[in-house]
Amino acid sequence: QVQLVESGGGLVQAGGSLRLSCAASGSIFSINVMGWYRQAPGKQRESVAGITSGGSTNYADSVKGRFTISRDNALNTVYLQMNSLKPEDTAVYYCNAVRLRGTNRYDYWGQGTQVTVSS
Repeated sequence: QVQLVESGGGLVQAGGSLRLSCAASGSIFSINVMGWYRQAPGKQRESVAGITSGGSTNYADSVKGRFTISRDNALNTVYLQMNSLKPEDTAVYYCNAVRLRGTNRYDYWGQGTQVTVSS
């Protein structure tokens, strides 16, 4: 099992910045990918950014150039630095960890943290 605890959400004006943190505990040695998803009211949950155990990253087109995902292996923590925030970035942000075993995929989720960007 993997436990994820997010922090760092809040209210910010458009153009501002926030940094989200996700601390992982439990069977962290088995995690292949960690990432951030978000869900706005009335919309489906969408992938924002991901980072593999090898350090490769990927981003949604809507956040490229503004968001940066990183990890501190010593602290078992993943970060999402969000700059130039827009009102459309308002959502609940969820930390995600993926464990791959053969053809099976196991997803673990944090409780979510609210990010609100005012115009």
